[in-house]
Amino acid sequence: MATSDNLPKADGDNDKVNGIEANTEITNTKQVDSEETKATSDTDNPKEPSVTDKSSNTKSSTDEAQDELDKSVAEDSEDTSSLERHDIEKKDYHSMSKEDLVNELRTLVKNEKVQAIKEHVDEIKAEFNAKFNEEEEQKKEDFLADGGDIIDFHYSTPLKKEFNSVYFDYKEKRNAYYKNLKRDLQENLNKRLEIIEELKGLLNIDENINSTYNHFKEIQEKWRNAGPIPRDRYNTIWNTYHHHVENFYDFLHLNREFRDLDFKHNLEQKLKIIERATELAQETDVNRAFRELQSLHKMWKEDLGPVAKEYREPIWEKFSELTKKIHENRQRYFKELDKIYEVNLEKKLQIIDQIIKVGSDHPKNHNGWQQKIKEIEALREQFFKAGKVPLSANEETWSKFKTAVRDFNRSKNAFYKNLKKEQFENLNKKMELVQIAEDNKDSEDFKVTTPLMKKIQADWKKIGHVPRKDSDKIWKRFKAACNAYFDRLHAVKDEANKEEVEALEKKQEHLKELQDFTLSGDNKADLKTIKEHISTWKTIGRVPYRKKQIEEEFNKTLDGLFKQLDVNKKEAELIKYDNKLNELSNHSDDRVLNNERSFIRKKIDEVKGEIRQLENNLQFFKNTDDSNPLVKEVHNNIAKHKEQLEVWKAKLKKIKQL
Repeated sequence: MATSDNLPKADGDNDKVNGIEANTEITNTKQVDSEETKATSDTDNPKEPSVTDKSSNTKSSTDEAQDELDKSVAEDSEDTSSLERHDIEKKDYHSMSKEDLVNELRTLVKNEKVQAIKEHVDEIKAEFNAKFNEEEEQKKEDFLADGGDIIDFHYSTPLKKEFNSVYFDYKEKRNAYYKNLKRDLQENLNKRLEIIEELKGLLNIDENINSTYNHFKEIQEKWRNAGPIPRDRYNTIWNTYHHHVENFYDFLHLNREFRDLDFKHNLEQKLKIIERATELAQETDVNRAFRELQSLHKMWKEDLGPVAKEYREPIWEKFSELTKKIHENRQRYFKELDKIYEVNLEKKLQIIDQIIKVGSDHPKNHNGWQQKIKEIEALREQFFKAGKVPLSANEETWSKFKTAVRDFNRSKNAFYKNLKKEQFENLNKKMELVQIAEDNKDSEDFKVTTPLMKKIQADWKKIGHVPRKDSDKIWKRFKAACNAYFDRLHAVKDEANKEEVEALEKKQEHLKELQDFTLSGDNKADLKTIKEHISTWKTIGRVPYRKKQIEEEFNKTLDGLFKQLDVNKKEAELIKYDNKLNELSNHSDDRVLNNERSFIRKKIDEVKGEIRQLENNLQFFKNTDDSNPLVKEVHNNIAKHKEQLEVWKAKLKKIKQL
């Protein structure tokens, strides 16, 4: 800690202060030893008057805190927008989409001062480029998977061009601002150097002390309004200025009244700064506290002069301790933030593991891969929303993420490359079906062509996907050919259906007549009339397929009449069967008649089998009287089956005659 031995003396040699000539400009901060004129001085930059143990070469935490403050104050010295910069909300750019990032950048460039948005723009640019590069990498993989040559690959999007355009506007505005700023900073530097020279000259002016003091106050006011200077000259210029301010205060020992008034004013103001710093040490918003602390240090350094020597060390020590405490609060905040970042890192590593796990399972079909793509996309969104990670792990984490996604994309692309090969083969198969359909669409042989056209339609459904660019085209050709054929077929059928509808109407009328028919009592005459009805029914023709139940209604009506006439069952069955044979003989498909013939033969064999089984069962009752109920039942069953057998044989005989 500086001692009173190296403080400016109230009385003594006016030409030297601690061995430094009064008119010497300081160019090296190490030249100044006094508490007030050290590199950052008690009144200016509270760095040198530290509480370090001078026996140790290691900086204390107070020194570290002060170093950070010095650097920040120097940076702000040429930035008049620091307050505006901190008032701009810094959003979670990491979780934003590319579209949102472009919109956010445009809003900042349009509405905020260009010198206040650098940190925001840098983060937005980094996030946009990271997302775009990932997308570009995926497109490159797709391009190479399709057989492209890497030398021919180029990828851009309208959104990328839009981002570049907005970012170019930002750089243009920024460059123009800093070009003007550089000029202004140099002009301000020249002004301050002139002010220093003017200050140095006060000691050699031959005028009364009141005029000199007023002149000094004018110089101080000009200094305060001189504007920012380059940060690399900041400390040197301020130290030089305050060195000569100290010399002037030593000069004021000729009139202590002026000096004591200044000392008192400066002490009051510095105590207010300490009071505010005390409040900031309790502030929960550590970043805001640190920013205001910068302002306090700048005020301490730039706006206020020295105080009486008995107060210099105590108030500086108090301010230094508060600075240290605020700095420690901020360090604790960042440590807590680091813990959050570590949690985020763990989340992101887990998400990467999930991506690897999902990507290691390779589906066998398109739908399976589409589901996988959705899962990977959802995991990507989770990754971007998981928050920031420690800076030291950021690059490695991002690399792992890109590798996991890229490996999935390569597997996906390999599948679709093979799928395209299959689709080309499917295209050839479907083109063959298209050719068959087009070759047969005008065929008049409906009996042969209809099954063929139905078959190729079924085959078409069994063939897998074809390339998308060909899908609609070949489907339209195939559909057009099939429709052309079936439209003609339906037109022919519709014409035939007209006859069937007319036949239905006639049969409905005839059925009504038969249902209303009343037997006369003359069995022969009535049977003849019924047979005439059956003959008429045969001549009417076929009805629509969905209305064929009218045949059953006709047969039921006949059964009722035959029952009333007491016609035996065989004769009634054969009379009705004549009606069915008529329907079968009129059918266009010969297979229908053959199926009926086979059905009757099958029924004959079944009935014969039943009779044999029943006759075998009688062997169990050979010693039993025929009056036994069980024996009677077997005999009755045999008789019924033989009667049925005769009917079936008669039907077979009739069908053979067709």
